[in-house]
Amino acid sequence: MPTISMFFGIIIRMFYRDNKQHNLPHIHAEYQGEVAVFAIMDGIILDGSLPNPKRKLVEAWIEIHRDDLLADWQLAVEGAKVFKIKGLE
Repeated sequence: MPTISMFFGIIIRMFYRDNKQHNLPHIHAEYQGEVAVFAIMDGIILDGSLPNPKRKLVEAWIEIHRDDLLADWQLAVEGAKVFKIKGLE
């Protein structure tokens, strides 16, 4: 599962060909051992949890980078290499 971004201690990953379990474009965000799966289209949590301040950062990041995330999702489902996406500063 490649890491596509890191910011404020949060690691964002996207699985290759991971369109079966959650059945829609999503990312996995990890912070200090906690993992949440976020839908790319609306930023809602599909599974897991993160501390509230970190959850809000991931939601904002998804909003800013939605087009890039969807492009990476398409690459990932096809098994192609995904691109890194700039984190929040």
